[in-house]
Parts: sequence; C-alpha cells; structure tokens
Amino acid sequence: MEKIRLRACALIVEDDAILLIEFKNDNDEGVHYNLPAGGVEPGETLVEAAKREAMEEACVEVEVGPVAFVYEYQPVKNNYIYGDTHSVGVTFACKLKKGSSPQFPDIPDSTQIGVKWIPISELPAIVLYPEIQEDIINYCRGAEYRNYAEEYEIQQSKQSKL
Repeated sequence: MEKIRLRACALIVEDDAILLIEFKNDNDEGVHYNLPAGGVEPGETLVEAAKREAMEEACVEVEVGPVAFVYEYQPVKNNYIYGDTHSVGVTFACKLKKGSSPQFPDIPDSTQIGVKWIPISELPAIVLYPEIQEDIINYCRGAEYRNYAEEYEIQQSKQSKL
C-alpha cells in the first residue's frame, strides 16, 4: 500500500515579495527554494504544522489564514523527479505576526542556506520545489482556484477520443 505524505505550507507575501527558504542543491550546483513547509506530524493539525514549519525554517510566528491552493505530487506520473513519496501539500495564506521578522534558524536543515524575500515578479526565473510558481502568482493576482481534478478528467476525455 502506497503511503501519502501530507504537507503544510506557509505562503507569506508582503510588499509584492514572497518569503522563501533557500537550499543548496545536493550536487552543489546552484540553489533552489521552497515555501516554509513540511510534513504533518502525528497528532498535529495542518494549521499547527504550518505554524511550526514557519518557525523552524524562518524563525517567524504566523497567523494562518485560508487555504490558498492545494498541490499533489505523484511520483509515477512525474518520473520520480522529487523522490518516490506521494504527497499532498496544503498551502495556507499566512501573515507575519506583529514584531516577527524572518531570520536564519539556529539549527537549520543541513542543506538550508538562507531565508529570503523574493519579488513575485522573479518567481518564474527561480528554481522552486515543487514547481508551484504559477499557483502562487495566480493566487497573488486573485485568480479563481483551479480545479485540477476537473482539468485532468477533461484531458483524459480528450485523449480517449483520439
């Protein structure tokens, strides 16, 4: 039986910039970014996980708002680009609590090298894992939530008619 990892993500946007966690790539060639995010631990809610991850990775306290978007990674359908664990990420719109300022943690992940504000206009030019730049930009523009299940069914229907 395949296990599914549930992830909670904090989408923190201020002054047309997004707070991202910077990592060095495993091959030491370049960097990539992630939202403050991680797996939900046993006994923890999604909201609690989003708050914990924001604190652990960026040393910030956040107010967790509504779900901005949800993404899914299926290894088989993505050539295992991000590993072999099926995961679902619930991304919450978050705001920094008053007086909370991002900084590099005392005990970072072994490959974490920074905490940075990246202008939303630069999102298409950076390496972001997972590749949710379009979802973030659409959310920030106030675009309507995309129904991926419906889009997938339409795509499958078109392919079956070929």
